Amino acid sequence: QVQLVESGGGLVQPGGSLRLSCAASGFIISNEVMNWYRQRPGQERELVAWIGGRTFYSDSVKGRVTISRDNDKNTVYLQIDSLKFEDTAEYYCNVRLVGLHYWGQGTQVTVSS
Repeated sequence: QVQLVESGGGLVQPGGSLRLSCAASGFIISNEVMNWYRQRPGQERELVAWIGGRTFYSDSVKGRVTISRDNDKNTVYLQIDSLKFEDTAEYYCNVRLVGLHYWGQGTQVTVSS
């Protein structure tokens, strides 16, 4: 059974940092492209970053975000630095397996002073 469990969100001041985690089970992350999405209030879900044989970052976070994975722990991470108000969102881990998209429950990041 495929499962993705995000954690690490919280309330942080502008300029702060957070590391989000996505613990995967039911498949091996090193064999797949792993994605992080976010959904800001009132907006559609958007791709933030992915990791496979290489990495990709959206323009909105490039230079402030690092995606990585620990294959031994079957976990993907999203390090977000220099947090801005506009980073406030629910962050979701995602993987596509055999044409199906799997999502975690999300972890909330709130940037506020």
